[in-house]
This record gives sequence, C-alpha cells and structure tokens, in this order.
Amino acid sequence: MATGIASGSGQLYLREPVYRRNRYGKAQCHSTVILSGMQNQIHWSSWISKLLQVNRSNYSQCQVKTNRKSHRGTIKSCQREGSTRYFDFAVIGSGIAGLRYALEVAKHGTVAVITKAEPHESNTNYAQGGVSAVLCPKDSVESHMQDTIVAGAYLCDEETVRVVCTEGPERIRELIAMGASFDHGEDGNLHLAREGGHSHRRIVHAADMTGREIGRALLEAVVKDPNIYVFQHHFAIDLLTTQDGSDIVCHGIDTINTETQEVIRFISKVTLLASGGAGHIYPSTTNPPVATGDGMAMAHRAQAVISNMEFVQFHPTALADEGLPIRPSNARENAFLITEAVRGDGGILYNLDMERFMPSYDERAELAPRDVVARSIDDQLKKRGEEYVLLDISHKPTEKILSHFPNIAAECLRYGLDITQQPIPVVPAAHYMCGGVRAGLEGETNVRGLYVAGEVACTGLHGANRLASNSLAEALVFARRAVQPSIDHMNISKIDHSASSWWARPVAPLLLGDTVLNKVIHRTREVRKELQSIMWEYVGIVRSTSRLTLAETRIIELELKWERYLFQHGWEPTMVGLEACEMRNLFCCAKLVVSSALSRHESRGLHYTIDFPHVEESKRLPTVIFPSQLNSSWSSRQLHKQQIC
Repeated sequence: MATGIASGSGQLYLREPVYRRNRYGKAQCHSTVILSGMQNQIHWSSWISKLLQVNRSNYSQCQVKTNRKSHRGTIKSCQREGSTRYFDFAVIGSGIAGLRYALEVAKHGTVAVITKAEPHESNTNYAQGGVSAVLCPKDSVESHMQDTIVAGAYLCDEETVRVVCTEGPERIRELIAMGASFDHGEDGNLHLAREGGHSHRRIVHAADMTGREIGRALLEAVVKDPNIYVFQHHFAIDLLTTQDGSDIVCHGIDTINTETQEVIRFISKVTLLASGGAGHIYPSTTNPPVATGDGMAMAHRAQAVISNMEFVQFHPTALADEGLPIRPSNARENAFLITEAVRGDGGILYNLDMERFMPSYDERAELAPRDVVARSIDDQLKKRGEEYVLLDISHKPTEKILSHFPNIAAECLRYGLDITQQPIPVVPAAHYMCGGVRAGLEGETNVRGLYVAGEVACTGLHGANRLASNSLAEALVFARRAVQPSIDHMNISKIDHSASSWWARPVAPLLLGDTVLNKVIHRTREVRKELQSIMWEYVGIVRSTSRLTLAETRIIELELKWERYLFQHGWEPTMVGLEACEMRNLFCCAKLVVSSALSRHESRGLHYTIDFPHVEESKRLPTVIFPSQLNSSWSSRQLHKQQIC
C-alpha cells in the first residue's frame, strides 16, 4: 500500500507503484515521490512534517510512579509484570542520539534505554573526527549550509540544513556544560579542525576520539539519573504496533536478553529509534558489530516510510591491513577508521608508486567530499590492480601528528607502522547510511508514537552524501527536537497493562537443542558472508543496472534458501535468536538499498552508476519507499504477524 501525502504549497504526485517479479513469482513494490516544478518545490521537511503529523489521541493521562534504579540498571517490581516492562519512554540505542534524548525526556517520565551490547558500544564510540558547528567569528551558518548542500549533491532539504547548522552550536555548548572535554588551542578557545568539504575550520574534537569522549559524558549523566533504566545485552526484535483507522500506532518493542535468552517486552507511550546504521551489509565497514540495520528493518516491517537508501557512504580511508608491516593475526570485526581530519590537516593521497592522484580527479584534491575521494581511490585501485593506496601525513611536525591523532598513531604502531615517518595504507569501507526512516523536523515518523534520531533516520540533512562531521551534529539536534513532541504525546497517552497480551510472544529456540541450534547459527554466519559479498561485488562504490538487478535476484534467492534451511531444521516463525534476527535485518536493509538504487536513473552523490553517469536536474528528488503489504518473506514481516506453520 502507499501512504497519502498531505498537500502543501506545491503539488505532489505519487507515481504508480512499480512492481518487479522475481523468478519465484513474488512481487516486490516500492514507490517514489515526484514533485512538479522544481523551482516551486516545497521543502521536504515542510511536507514530510505534515505527512507524518501525529494525530493526538484523547487518552487520559496516566501517572507512572518513578522508581530509582540500582547501579546495574534493574527496575522495581511495580514497573514489571513477569517478562513485561512498562515505561513512559523506550529508547532503542545508546549512542549520542539515544542518550541525549533520554536525559531530556527523563525529566518528565521513566525511560528505558535498550542497548544491544554494552552501553558504550555504538557508532558514536567509534567517531573520530568531531562535531561540525559554526563557532568561529569568520565562519557563518550560511557557509556551513552551502558546504552541506554542495557535499549532498543538492539533494539536501534546505530547511533541515538550516535547522542543524543554526542549532548545532548550542547543542555543543550543552555537551560542554555536561562535562564533555574538547581540545582547546593555545589561545584558550576551542580548537577547530577542518575536514574534507568544509570551507572553514568548524570541527570541534577531542583529539581523534571525539565520539568516545561524548559517549563518556552522556553515559555518566545517564547513570546518575534515577529515571533512566539501562537494559544492556537486550536485542530489539520488532516494534509492537496496532492499526487505529488509517493510523499505525507504536506501543513499544519486543527484545531478547542475549545473555539469558529471555524474551522481554517493553510497553511504552513513546518509542525513539536511535539504533544506528547498517554498515555490516558489506564485508568491510568502519561500523561496530552491532550495526546490522536493526532499526531500519524494524521500522520498515512496522510500515514506516523509508527514504534514500541508495546513498551508502564509503569512507575513503579505512586502515588497509594488507599494507601494514605486521598483519593482524585475526580478521577485524570492523575496519579501523582513519579520520577525515588527517586529510584536513594536510594528509596527501598517493598510489603505490608515490604518485599523488587526487588533483587529477577534483580541483579540491584531498579536501573533496567523501564520495569524490572514495570513487577516485576505487578508480586507482581498479586501474592499477592494487589493494590499497597511501595516505601520508609524515611531512607534518611529529608533535602535531601525535597530539591530533594519538589513537591512530597508537593503532598503526601496534602493527609496526610509524605514521610520523611512514604513509598509512588505506582503502574505502562502508561507513554511513545517508538514508533511513523518514523523519520530519521533530523526528516524527508516519507511525504514531515512533520517533527517530541519528543514523537510523533520514531527515534530509545529508542529501546524496554526508558532509564530514555532520552526523553527530544532526544526532544532537534531532534528539533534542524530538523531546517536546514526545512529551506532548506521552501526556495524552496511557499505559494499558493489558496491552502486553495483544501480540503473540516471540520465543527463544531452546527446544531445538544445542546440536541443531549450532548448525543453524553456523549456516547463518555463512549466509551473512555471502550476502556481504554480493553487496560489495554488485552494490558497491560504482554500480550498473545489470549488476544491481543481478544482486536483487541473488539476494532473494539466498534469503529464501536460508529461510528454508531454518524451517527444515525445526525453526518456527516466532522463534528469535541474535544471529537469525540480525540476518533478517541485514536481508531487509540490503533489499532496500538495491531497490532504491535501481529506481534512481542518474548518478548523484554516493550513488554512481555507469548506465546513467550524469546528474539529471529532473531527478533531484528523494527516493521514497512506502509501506507495502506484499512482504512475503520471514525477514519482511513482524514476528507477531507471522503465519504459523
């Protein structure tokens, strides 16, 4: 089905859904939004906010008694009934967006922060470069906006860009007030770095470990807040939704405690998805192991609108282990990032013959936006048949290198490479999803009671390519913007203690026995590698229609083959386990990326296809995937909507 679109100051047209049949005769559907008259186009943020406007219910307010948590994040019995927990707010994810939001809404009610692993294990923790904000008198909001829009290949929503660039500085000041410590210059002011695509120095940072420092400050505040309860090692399975007329309503989330295998149900008045990205649909990614697209997949299964999934950012410079003097003994779970700031501080890219190549691709050379640099490196590798290129910062003073990049220097030195004397071997790796769950200016979605912030969201800020260090800024701004509408929704909602019985409960696959379960897990891990290989081979930095079509076919075949394997070994549709649920989410996100890529008949930003190598002004529109009822696979349906075998 396709959702309706609110009329605005311009005309909006919904193209007829495009159906493509695979070899099994199962139709898949996605639609794109066509806006007439680009010169008179209304802002994405304006019409999406109208489309996603929350219809306020006339529920009476229910007062939830606040109970203090223990240091381990356990909750008191009056807020739990068996394996069900009741909260005013449920936050899925413990990165910068989830924690910042939790600290604000906790002033108005009880908050459950549900995190897949340890609370610090998020994309935020791995963010090296910093947070972009206009804090220098020589800089301006207009300049930051222009850099963002240019980097985003003019697909950014101008109103969203203005909001983030305007409100970002205040969000930085709030972090500092909370105890976050950033680098300062000799004059006592914040040291502002410059990165690719930026025309000014505006990157606030803590050496090359900015995300870790922000996460530390936020987690310390969370631990001290008596209204926030942290549930670590709780993997989110599916959103709990109901239909209210034409509206879809979110009532919470099902999770599984991955240490005890107990299924825990969270019933909440408001749910925030802040679960990060989907880097692990590719074999090499800078994302931590938890980034398997869980939030995007859950939202899609819950009928949320998804947008711009074709725009996958490959960071140009991940550490290439193949080029290190001492090779790591074990394969990394995630690639080690070499921050954009190395190039911003004067790092130069060379091929293995020590020939500088970026000036021949772009006049901005190493300071070109990430999509340009990644494609340039990819072209060099393919032309020369090499595995990596070299990033050299050794011509800079040693003390400057070590003070600005201590984490990178230490990691390279572990493997025999001194970055003050030698170039760093680097290669592109999957890094950031510019698309995601479509959100309005307050983080609202088309699902009532569901808000999104951070990488899981598509706000319109990044357009077709994210500008360096804009992600943390966006997460802070939209986490804060989602607070007031969330409080408003909470105040007119109630906790219904009978709600827990509305949905069938997922079950852990304990009845299968260890032998069968180990077989299922082993096969699932093999399938995961196969999917990642398909995505890298056919849906990478440079694409073509034929290869995307082949990827679509192979992914569908692999998914159905995997599902048959599960069910032939006794798996039931309502069974849940970490590996299987991650796999269904990876399949879902991979299909969304391929479907979106096939629908864009131009090359823009991160999406480059040899069949349509140029930018087309008439196609300067966001890709939109509307909810569909044609979801035929296990991965594409909520567990409580599964057909019982």
